[in-house]
Amino acid sequence: MRVLLDAIAQVPGTTDMQLQLCTEQVEWCRAEKRTFLRQRIEIRLASLYVDTHEYNQALPLIAGLLREVKRLDDKLLLVDIHLIESRCHHELKNFPKARAALTAARTAANSVYVPPLVQADIDMQSGTLHAEDHDYATACSYFYEAFEALSSLEDKRTVAALKYMLLSKIMDGDAEEVPGLIASKGGLKWAGPPIEAMREVAKASQERSLELFQRALDAHPHELKEDLLISHHLDDLWNKLLEENLLKIIEPYTNVEVSHVAKQIKLPVEKVQQKLAQMILDKRVRATLDQGAGCLEIFEEAGDDSVLQGSLDIFTSLGRVVDTLFTRSRKVVA
Repeated sequence: MRVLLDAIAQVPGTTDMQLQLCTEQVEWCRAEKRTFLRQRIEIRLASLYVDTHEYNQALPLIAGLLREVKRLDDKLLLVDIHLIESRCHHELKNFPKARAALTAARTAANSVYVPPLVQADIDMQSGTLHAEDHDYATACSYFYEAFEALSSLEDKRTVAALKYMLLSKIMDGDAEEVPGLIASKGGLKWAGPPIEAMREVAKASQERSLELFQRALDAHPHELKEDLLISHHLDDLWNKLLEENLLKIIEPYTNVEVSHVAKQIKLPVEKVQQKLAQMILDKRVRATLDQGAGCLEIFEEAGDDSVLQGSLDIFTSLGRVVDTLFTRSRKVVA
């Protein structure tokens, strides 16, 4: 059984060929009534569907497998199915269901011995979902656990775990720690273009330089743009760096042309104007855009008005005195 599954995974050619082979093997297993083998091949088939973004094919297959395997009470098989279900819902941006599936996988894993590779898969998915919640410190710890396990097994996904761990450090504001992690024994062992790309992103984040950030994206499109998890969080980092640079540029002014700001930050005027409007709506900056004049008018921050606060305190005290006098006057009249 294991030999057949490994053979499917190592089929040369495209993923479509593996999908076709898995489908044929499932039909053969049904004809031969090889239930246990069919279930394991269907798990592989569901994983391939998720990899090729065919979620409409993956979800019904996963649901059917869960019904069958729950009756058999095969905990280890349930862990694998719930992990694929969690990945599928995560890619569909259905985070509550992704977390529920991961919790179910953890619950099943607690009652049986889980191989190190499966535990690494659980840690990778846990780190991914914590990163989606912007809890980068917890995500980093999970990615570290996955990295340690995968590295000891010489698994090819070790580079991805290290990459995500470095990403978590960058997003958590600890970009200065990235060079040290890369220079460590484990980091040097898996050095290569993906890790070098994260080093450049960390440098751009540390220096708050949009120019260095864009240069890193252009130099490493495969490592940074084609990885969906990396790309998604780097979009957040880009927006954060853009906001910080815009705030730094407009800080000395009370009225400034948007074209001047765009020239300073080396971005199109339309994009800068759109970002400034978003920052105003999010109350990141107290200002207004004069689109007719093409200017940004910045308002001074309103300080604490001690006179106003003192006046409010006095009126509050007077209100209490009037209420007390009114209560006493009613008793006198009665």
